[in-house]
Parts: sequence; C-alpha cells; structure tokens
Amino acid sequence: MTGVSLGLRTGSYGSLQLIQNGNVSQVPVLVRRASKTLLYNPKEKERSCLYICRHLGRGKVAMLLMLLCGLFIFVFGCFTLYKGGNITSEIEDTRSYALSTYKVIGVDGTIETKLKGSSSSTSLTSRHKNSFREPPVSPLRSSYNLKGKKGASSTVGHQCDHFAFPPPPPADRRRTGPRPCPVCYIPVEQAIASMPTSPSESPVLRTLTYAHNENMFPSEPEGGSDFGGYPPLEERDASFDIKETMKVHCGFVKGSRPGRQTGFDFDEEDLLELDQYHDIIVASAIFGNYDVIQQPRNISKQARKNIPFYMFIDEETEMYMRNASILDSRRRVGLWRIIVVRNIPYADSRRNGKIPKLLLHRIFPNIRYSIWIDGKLELVKDPYQILERFLWRPNATFAISRHYRRFDVFVEAEANKVAGKYENASIDRQVQFYQYHDGLTRYSRAKLPITSDVPEGCVIIREHIPITNLFTCLWFNEVDRFTSRDQLSFSTVRDKIMAKVDWSINMFLDCERRNFVIQAYHRDVLENMPPPPPPRPRPVVVIRRPRLPPVFFTINKPPVKKNPKRGRGDRRSGSKRHRKIVDNVVMNQILF
Repeated sequence: MTGVSLGLRTGSYGSLQLIQNGNVSQVPVLVRRASKTLLYNPKEKERSCLYICRHLGRGKVAMLLMLLCGLFIFVFGCFTLYKGGNITSEIEDTRSYALSTYKVIGVDGTIETKLKGSSSSTSLTSRHKNSFREPPVSPLRSSYNLKGKKGASSTVGHQCDHFAFPPPPPADRRRTGPRPCPVCYIPVEQAIASMPTSPSESPVLRTLTYAHNENMFPSEPEGGSDFGGYPPLEERDASFDIKETMKVHCGFVKGSRPGRQTGFDFDEEDLLELDQYHDIIVASAIFGNYDVIQQPRNISKQARKNIPFYMFIDEETEMYMRNASILDSRRRVGLWRIIVVRNIPYADSRRNGKIPKLLLHRIFPNIRYSIWIDGKLELVKDPYQILERFLWRPNATFAISRHYRRFDVFVEAEANKVAGKYENASIDRQVQFYQYHDGLTRYSRAKLPITSDVPEGCVIIREHIPITNLFTCLWFNEVDRFTSRDQLSFSTVRDKIMAKVDWSINMFLDCERRNFVIQAYHRDVLENMPPPPPPRPRPVVVIRRPRLPPVFFTINKPPVKKNPKRGRGDRRSGSKRHRKIVDNVVMNQILF
C-alpha cells in the first residue's frame, strides 16, 4: 500500500462494490489528500523538545516542570480540602438529605427517595413514621413561611434567596482552628418589620406548669438536687410523653416564686425588673469570676432602646467588680444590666451557669424571644438581625449551632474525658445510661435530616412557647441528674420530644455562629498568659535633602586706614616696653 492509499475513503456503509447482473462493478472512489495527522512523524516531537531545551536550558526546563507539578498538587489539594475526606463532608450539606439522592416526605409520613436526574421514586416507610419532618428552611429556599403566626404575611422573595457560601479559605498554618463564614443579614429596619406579631403555635402541648416543693428527699442513689428536686426515674420517663397539659420539674422547687428563697435568689429591686414585659432580651452570666465581661458592638439605636441586656453574676464576681471600680451603684456596665444572684445552689460555677442558660423562661416569665450567650463571648451583630436570620426566616422556634468538629455523642464523651472536663466515671455512667435505657446510638446518615447530635451550646436563640420551655426544662433535669456537660444530654432530650410531636431544632453551622459572636479567653487564661512582646522599633527613615548650590554674599566693609611703616626707634607710649618701665618705677616708690 502506498502513501496515497491511506487517503482512500470507502463508500457509504462500507460498500465498495455494486453487484449488477452477477458482475462486480467497481465504484469510482474519491482520492483524498493524505491527512497531516495520519502522516505524523514522531521526530517532530523530539525536535520541539530539543528546541525548548536549546532556548531555555536544562535548569530552566527542570524548574518549569517543578512549577507544573506544584500547580497540580495545589489544585488537587484545594479540591480535596473543598470536598472533605471524612463523614462530615457527607453530612455537611444541610440543605439536602444525601449527596446522590434527595428525599421527599409525604403527608402520610412516607419517604420518597429520588435519584438526581430521574423521575422515578421509591416509597419507603420508616419505623419512626411520624418523627420525620422537613429540615430547617435554608436561606437558599423561599424566605418566609410564617403559617400559624397571625399578622405575619409571607413574602414572595427574599434578598438572601440567592446567597451562597463562598469556597473555603486556603489553609493557613497560623490559623488551624475553625473560622467564621459569611452570613446574609438584612437591614435592621427590615428585620424589625419581619418580627411576627403573635406567638408561634406550640404542637400538642398547650399548658405547662412546674413542680413545687415535691419529693424533696432523694429516692434513688443518684440524680437530682435541692434546687431541681429529686424526680424518680419513672417520672423522668413519663415527662417525655407529650400531652396537652403537663407538670414537670424545672428547678426552683422551693420558695414562693423563682428567685425568692429558692437557692438562686435575687434582690427585690431585681425581681421587679425581671417581671417586666419585653419582646426580646439578651442574657449572659459570669460565676466564680471566671470570665471578663465583654461589651456588645454594632448594636442599633432601636435595639439599645428596646432590648435590655442582662448579666447574671454571683457575689464573688460582684466583689471583684466593685474592687476594680467596674460596677457602680446603678449596677450597669456599659449595655449590661447587672443582676446579682444570692445563695447559689451548686458549688460548681459551671453548673450554676446552666440555670439562667436553660431556665430563662422561669426567670423572665413575660418575654417572647431570648438570645443567650456565654460570658466569654462578645456580641458583634444586632439582636434583631440574629433573630431574623435564625428564627423568623426559617420559621423555627429554637436555634443552636452544632459543634464544628464532633457530631457523635460517644466521640464527644471521649473528648471530654481527654480534656478533663468532668470525672471519667461520671461521663461513662451517663453515656451508658443513655445507650441502654434510652437507646442512644452513634450518629449516622440514617438520622438525616438531623445533621448532628452534639451542639455548641454557648449560644441559644429561642422563642418562649410551651414546647421550647418543656425542652429546656427536661434538658436541665438531665444536667441536674448527671454531669454538667450539657452536650452529652442534648440529643437524647431532643430525639425523645421529636419522636412524639412535630417539632424540630434549627442546628445551624458553627461558622455562622462565629460570624456574630467573638470568643475571648477565660480570666485564668488571660492572667497566666505571658505579656505580649514589645513592639518593634520603627525603622528610622533618613530623609536626604538635595544640596543647594553655595551662594556667595559680598559684604562691603568700611575702608581701613593703613598706618605707615614705622622705624625701629619710633615707638608708641603704649608699647609693651614702655609699660614695663613705668611699672618698675611705681614699684620702687612703694618700697620706699
């Protein structure tokens, strides 16, 4: 075959011949110029390589190859970092139930699993038929769904509907921990206008009352306190059976009212303040002089006027603040209104801090919304914007951020033991009780749309309605019965309530929480922290001014009369010799 034969093209469908009357007739073929790709010569590639090496040199070619390899590794690393390499990347997508499938929950409780790009669906019935419900509405979906809230009309669109998270920042050796991520807030005026005019509907539960001065002696070897009571295990289990009217233990079991002879007491002046009606409050606490008070920033005029900021402190912290001239007679430190707590019930300051954190509805009986932040946090966003973003927009009644790294209770328990947060035996006993008595299991994708079992409980955003009040009451009872680590008991209480009623919790990303609060160090860490190094001296900048050309000035001196040249014998009377002779004559006269 010659080189020209490579360019021959056969007829259609591969027929080269036509059979007519038993004779084979040749079909005229079209001769085509040989293609350059078919006549490829491998020597051309070698010539191009020699050309590059000749003009760049071997060293520069090696450097170019290294740069290409580094670029490939960088792109591959960014892709791997973005996708994630563990199970958190699989459940991080909170806006869908799976990565390759999505599920639609029907009215009858059945779950339809659909493949992406497929119109077919498979109906699955779960053993928790009524416990599945739609996850919190994402800002990427329609903005407001305020059904059940009188006076609040749903909007057609929202300015944050098309907001999307940017790609994660590149890795930084100096900042290895979690970082804040962007959050789409609306202006304060629009956030105020979006506040519902009536409370949300509480599912099933309508009336909630609290146990008072009952069963004050422990009936079991462990569990309970004088402040929270000693409910038996049967009563504890029965409290998860949600009814229309319920009565549960919720702290303050003694005294005439919360804060008066209950073991967590307030002054009469403060009791009058706590009974006032407020739409929104912001609360925090510092016990045992454990933290340094942080002042909120970026607070609007409307929030400064209408939203009170309450800080609960014990007598130890009060004494320190008075000695440091931080607290005055008005009991105000910046925006914070200081509430002093007398007769704290627990020896552990962290356990005392759980009382205002979880039982704000008992301390403030006449409020609608509350934002709780730990004493070490600094609030840097307006409360109206926070409530609009995490409660009103997704139509939620309780919002809390999930842990940035851990989402399994068993892993959280091991981390608490390693960090020495509590006694290891107490932590093991609590987890084993949840495992064998309440059926606690490790977190898996089967729990979706629940995205985590471990919260980051330093911020709680809630609406005060019966179902949320019941949740925090039962959560506090677990803290009072077992360890003070509320992260261990959160998922058990949540799952038991969600299995009975149509209610869910908005567990938003931890990086979103870090967008509106800044975490500071505890006081003991700040006091033991080495002083910062002295600032580096600024380099001395020498400014060289250009030399100016010399300027010569002519000074007209008066003419000096030159004396004529004298001879040797011509001497003045004031000469040196004449003065010497006169002095000798005067000295002789004195001696005589």
